[in-house]
Amino acid sequence: MGRVSQAQAQENRRRVVDRASRLFREQGTEVSVADLMKAAGLTHGGFYKQFASKEALIGEAAAHAFDEHARLRVTALQQHPGDRDAARRAFIEAYLSTEHRDSAADGCPVAGLAVDIARGHGDAEARRVFTEQVGDTAAWLGADGEDGVARLCTMVGALVLARATKGDPLSEDILATARAALTDNSNPTDP
Repeated sequence: MGRVSQAQAQENRRRVVDRASRLFREQGTEVSVADLMKAAGLTHGGFYKQFASKEALIGEAAAHAFDEHARLRVTALQQHPGDRDAARRAFIEAYLSTEHRDSAADGCPVAGLAVDIARGHGDAEARRVFTEQVGDTAAWLGADGEDGVARLCTMVGALVLARATKGDPLSEDILATARAALTDNSNPTDP
């Protein structure tokens, strides 16, 4: 079998990072290298040609996931030009929706990766990326003297609890209650 071109090698790496980002958020970082490579449509043997270690991939996949998630904030700002409060509210409502609850693979990397990062999975870069992005997200959520950290903690906690109770009416209640608390909705209903 011949060598792949540099362009193909870069595409393969991008595909592995993308698939790892999704699998780690959905299943945790204990996903095996063999399963990661299979999901990317590549052979297990090619992993170490692309990555120094699985821990290094966790850091790269976390950064990729946070880049995707940051685009949601940009989209909210584009949908509400000049109205940061409306953009923030739209972001919170989308975050605390049943669609987001049910889409862990495409969802928030804070909710999807926090436990694994806390347990030391990944390298120092993964922890640095995670910490930096948690701070950036909290800063973006803060408004008019309100604490963005408290908002983020409420959002992530509600999402994790809603995922854990999915299938029970409590799950929807958790999302609606957190959404109402953060957006000053007096009538919490799922968008």
